[in-house]
This record gives sequence, C-alpha cells and structure tokens, in this order.
Amino acid sequence: MPTYQLQVNGKATTVEASEDSPVLWVLRDHLNLVGTKYGCGIAQCGSCTIHLDGEAVRSCSITMTQVVGKSITTIEGLSEDGSHPVQQAWKEVDVPQCGYCQAGQIMTASAFLEKNPNPTEEDIKTAMNANICRCAAYNRIHKAVTLAAEKMV
Repeated sequence: MPTYQLQVNGKATTVEASEDSPVLWVLRDHLNLVGTKYGCGIAQCGSCTIHLDGEAVRSCSITMTQVVGKSITTIEGLSEDGSHPVQQAWKEVDVPQCGYCQAGQIMTASAFLEKNPNPTEEDIKTAMNANICRCAAYNRIHKAVTLAAEKMV
C-alpha cells in the first residue's frame, strides 16, 4: 500500500492508504479528523466538504492521488478555537438543529466568502445551493453567511 505525504490543517503528516481511497475515509479513519461527515458518498450533499488549496471540494469523491502536493483544510483546521468569522456567525445565528451538515456548510461558506467577500443575496443562495440540510435550516444558514461576510470585512 502506498504512503502519502500530506499537508492537513497546516501540518505535515504521512498516511498509508490505497490510491483510490476517498480522502474522506483517510481523514476520518487514519487521521481521526471526524468533523468531516459522510453523507451520500456521491458528492451531492456537501457534508464531506473540505478545502483543497482553498477550494471547497467533496472529500468523498476525491482520491489520495488527487491531493498529493496540495493543502487540505478540514473543519478542525478552519480555526482551533472557533474564532473564524463563519464559525462565529453560525453560533450567533444559532444555525444548527441536528448539526450533521454544519461542517460542510461552514467549509463551503468560508471558501465562498474568501473569493467573494461582499456577496449579494443571490450570490449566497447560489454558493450554498449544493449543500443539503436535512433539518431545512436554510434561512438561518443564509443569515449566518450574510453575517459572516460582514464580519470578514
């Protein structure tokens, strides 16, 4: 089985995994970074969203060979103390109900706001559209993304 040198949450780490292992399972099972959730396994729900070189990607559908030489950030690496503006906004708005999708929602929102720090209502709807919330907390999610954009200025 191949060994991979990875950059995860700002730290170099080595893992042994098969070439076609989804990054989601390497993060969860090998590195014990369980904030990234398994939802659908086909890159449709967004629960497994991480940042790969700053881009929001679905970790269930990318393999180890696709992340070599790139920087991976999980929800655990967004901020150690929950001080990232998106995380703060999530708390202030009290977004989660069950909370299952929240890591993916936060990772999607933070990558989006890095690229578009002054989004319109429509920009937010479009950016967050591909993340599914089983509890239908979409209005609170939208409100939190709006608040986070204000905090990031």
